[in-house]
Amino acid sequence: MDGALTSETSLALMQASQSGTQGQIKSLNGAKNAERIKETAREFEAVFLSEMLKPMFEGVEVNETFGGGKGEEIFRSMMIDEYGKNIASKNITGIQTQVMNKLIDLQAQRTAALTPPTPSTNAPIMNLDIIEE
Repeated sequence: MDGALTSETSLALMQASQSGTQGQIKSLNGAKNAERIKETAREFEAVFLSEMLKPMFEGVEVNETFGGGKGEEIFRSMMIDEYGKNIASKNITGIQTQVMNKLIDLQAQRTAALTPPTPSTNAPIMNLDIIEE
């Protein structure tokens, strides 16, 4: 189960994400997994925002004095990627939070599916003595 959260950590992550307190997420035993989830959500938002920004720059004419050509294309795409990362680092769109919550829910479901159920203490005890006739 390398990389899988324990059921207690998954539950704590879900509760922390619902309450919106970042301090609770960091203080968990699964802080490494929580950080990976946050980073994945941030990267997803950055890529999404970069793709949304690309059409904005398609109509912008290049000033021949300062650029143009293939180099301009390459550096423009890098600039747009950096814009996406910058916006995502501020988490102002809410995409990152939604993706993070979904990843936590998916991790909790996966952990619950991998965790065997514990026997109930209220279950009736069956007498398994063999009755001979």
